Amino acid sequence: MDFVDAAATAKIINAGTNLGALAVFAVQGHVLWALGLAMGACNIAGAQLGARMAINRGAGFVRAVLLCVVCAMVVKLGFQRLG
Repeated sequence: MDFVDAAATAKIINAGTNLGALAVFAVQGHVLWALGLAMGACNIAGAQLGARMAINRGAGFVRAVLLCVVCAMVVKLGFQRLG
């Protein structure tokens, strides 16, 4: 499986686990529906934009963006740990 296919598969699996968690918390009455719907709409818009960029620019672009995000997270978490 190449990088783009693996990323798409991960998105599908992530959506399934999120729906399972939503069902569990909804049954218990612990869901902020308005906030969740707003976040879901933004997530869908971002996913559409990201998917189109991945298709148009290819796996090399996706790999570079992923590397930048991971590096930024490492730096952020490093500073959090020090502070």
